[in-house]
Amino acid sequence: MTAGKMVPQARFSAQARLRALQADIMELILERELEAGDPLPTENELAAALGVGRNTLRESLKVLQALGVIEIRHGFGMFVAPSNFDALTDGLTFRARLSLRHHGQEALQLVDVRQALETGLIGAAMDQITPEQLVAVDDSVRQMEALAGAAEHFVEADAEFHRRLFEPLNNELLISLMGVFWKVYRRIHIELGGTDAVDLAEAAALHRGIYEAVAAADKVLAAERLSSHFDGIRSRITQATN
Repeated sequence: MTAGKMVPQARFSAQARLRALQADIMELILERELEAGDPLPTENELAAALGVGRNTLRESLKVLQALGVIEIRHGFGMFVAPSNFDALTDGLTFRARLSLRHHGQEALQLVDVRQALETGLIGAAMDQITPEQLVAVDDSVRQMEALAGAAEHFVEADAEFHRRLFEPLNNELLISLMGVFWKVYRRIHIELGGTDAVDLAEAAALHRGIYEAVAAADKVLAAERLSSHFDGIRSRITQATN
């Protein structure tokens, strides 16, 4: 290794100690059975309980705040943070945008993950969907069709379509992850030149096809049409990065 690329062993040790301290703080939260919104002990109490100095503790607390584990409210104290996927969104967005400079591998992998999630779970969602929820999915498609007819983009309606499609599963983690992937892809899409290249009528028709397969209770066809939707996304990334 050249001198410019060497990282001092002391820095590795400091980073390891900070990661260990962060793990200790999370373990303390779990051991005390604290829930989202509950207050944490004060800095003095944490420093004493964990046997560390306040400056070292503050470094770890800042990292945990960035990760969405804790919430620091100045003047009020520290609290266990509610579910928050902002850090995951930011990290994945950065990695995906960075990958666009090198054939978009990580961006394509994100599409693969979302494709696997949606095509793999569509059958289970169809088993649970109610007539009212099916109408809501149709409403999203109608909104897309109306906007396409007016030559207007339907970014929000598209996201709502997918959310409503899997709402019957009552899986908040799934919906949150889908929201993360959608935000990441949306940023990638802007990076690649925005929505100008999208055929709005074709995109609306694709979603109409997915809805019709779901309404007909044809799980195989619904999965195939969802998969085709993501094939189109993958194709746009590949064309733009090669």
